[in-house]
Amino acid sequence: MENFDDSTLDELAAMVCGDEPGMKRRRGWELALFLRRAGWEDVPDHDGSPRQRWVLDLLRERKEDDTGDIERVVLRLADRREYQQQPSEYEPVFERLQEVLALEGRRIDYRNGQPFLVEYDPDEPPRLQRVELKVAIADIVSDPDLARAVQLRLDEAHICQEHGAYTSAVIMLGSLLEGVLVHAAEARSANVPLPKPLRATGLQDLVQHAHTNGWIDQDAKMASELLRTYRNLVHPLAEKRAKHSADFDTADLCWSTVNAVLNDLAASNQRF
Repeated sequence: MENFDDSTLDELAAMVCGDEPGMKRRRGWELALFLRRAGWEDVPDHDGSPRQRWVLDLLRERKEDDTGDIERVVLRLADRREYQQQPSEYEPVFERLQEVLALEGRRIDYRNGQPFLVEYDPDEPPRLQRVELKVAIADIVSDPDLARAVQLRLDEAHICQEHGAYTSAVIMLGSLLEGVLVHAAEARSANVPLPKPLRATGLQDLVQHAHTNGWIDQDAKMASELLRTYRNLVHPLAEKRAKHSADFDTADLCWSTVNAVLNDLAASNQRF
């Protein structure tokens, strides 16, 4: 996936230097360290010349050698480990990187927490979720303040999904699902009561309660149990034990789960 345009190399050099507001700024002596972390070999120390010009000249040399080093720079710029001390500096770089790569017909995706390049057609419609949300939040949540909070979390989960923060999207989806089910347990008359006080009830019990009372279907119940498992990856130790990190397909499954539950809740709400 080499053959980057010269204008793209110029943008990459600017992102490596990080002189734009909000981006991670690297001083002259840090530039060679960054390139080595990206996997480059035989990197000279900065010679004191203008930083961006120095990086650009190196990028052009490596492009001519066709060694894959340009792609390594792209992937290191998108690597969250590069921003551990200042996580807020990751987002501006990532957004700009995606904009630049889109012009090259590529974009960054993540697998097991690590970035990789994929081909990308900006004119191609986004992949559809398996289950679409067919209702408004107000059809499910009668409390206006809670409805606004749920909608905000849905919007934030979309942002996380679009920018490759799949674990964050899953956590957000799990939290909003739990909130909606708590509201249903409080607001609806139940033929079968909860086995324990609501304040001591977790997502698994809430899902079972909604299914037992006919508020959600069996498929939504089974899928919700999977979402609960993925949501627990909020704990790094759980992610380590599972040897799995959320990716696009994980988040896509969780989106479909939440949409299915919300659709069922809206449909059953009309019967109560």
